[in-house]
Amino acid sequence: MKAVTLGGAMVDSIALIDDARIERMTMRNAESSFLLLEEGRKTEALEISQHCGGGAVNAAVAMSRLGLDVSTVIKLGQDQRAEVVLRKLADEGVSTRWVMRDGRLATGAAVMIASHERDAAIFTFRGANTMLCAADLKADMFGADLVYISGLSNESADCFPDIVERAKRAGACVATNPGIRQLTSRSSSFHAALSDIDVLALNRAEADALVPQLVGQYGEGGPVIDLDGVEDCPELILRGLHSGGHEMSLPRLVSALCESGVRQVVITNGGDGAYVGDQTQLSHCPALTTRIAGTAGAGDAFASTFAAWYMRGNDPVLALKAGVLNATSVIAFADTQSGLLAAKDVETQLADKQDQLVARSWAMAA
Repeated sequence: MKAVTLGGAMVDSIALIDDARIERMTMRNAESSFLLLEEGRKTEALEISQHCGGGAVNAAVAMSRLGLDVSTVIKLGQDQRAEVVLRKLADEGVSTRWVMRDGRLATGAAVMIASHERDAAIFTFRGANTMLCAADLKADMFGADLVYISGLSNESADCFPDIVERAKRAGACVATNPGIRQLTSRSSSFHAALSDIDVLALNRAEADALVPQLVGQYGEGGPVIDLDGVEDCPELILRGLHSGGHEMSLPRLVSALCESGVRQVVITNGGDGAYVGDQTQLSHCPALTTRIAGTAGAGDAFASTFAAWYMRGNDPVLALKAGVLNATSVIAFADTQSGLLAAKDVETQLADKQDQLVARSWAMAA
């Protein structure tokens, strides 16, 4: 099966800092923590390493290891970082046929500071990732079974509706994992494209960001899951989604997105696990316990694995479990790709960890 990924390419520099060498401050009345860097002082690192990253590259590597024939549509600069990305793609068997070089801006880069719970603070230079334009899109790019669109940066996000339309017109399964900046700064064009999206993958913050525009059409609140006798209820079923003073239940949000045309809505929520829903059923799979070295790239691993497994005709709940497994493997490493699993390893773990991957499903209200 053929897949093409579109979005960002980065070269990540990762500094691992011992907890004792950097202070962390956690807000008491908000869900925020801060790593504090002392001005004018050198901080000893446990290790500093360089890796390839970026949503489109992470997804391409993930799908290649899962056995798909993958190409990627990215923009790189005319610099040494671009060569690093190209070598990585070649090593992973990802076609670079649609990789573009542009000398006006350098290849994207990020610096990650990982300490304490390893949820890294990230400094980002988006560079050439911002320069994808309509003229770059060619009809042949979309001749694939699966078109996967990761977060698009700045002006490149203007291409999103055109990419979705071209992919759907070509008969591809369209999956997207948009970034929160794309959802908030270009919400109208994003919502207009929902009717052509097969798989929409979000994290909790991104799902929250969709609420203000959805409530105008579908209303606040909404049906809730009958929790009679349910122990350890998944967090988002209890909490729902909220932003800008508006609230929606999880079933209402999923139903609204599906009524807009999305076939499967997938939402991750960190240690709470992940959810998948359509107009008939909502399911939850718990997170697996593992040693966390870094959380960057977990969302890319989850979303691309779910899309690949689902496109192959698997039940959405099985695809959900496969995504959880690959994301769990990724967070055991500081970078975004070292933990990505081969298809045979995902299949083996699906069989071996059945007692840990116990999904629960609820019927959606009619």
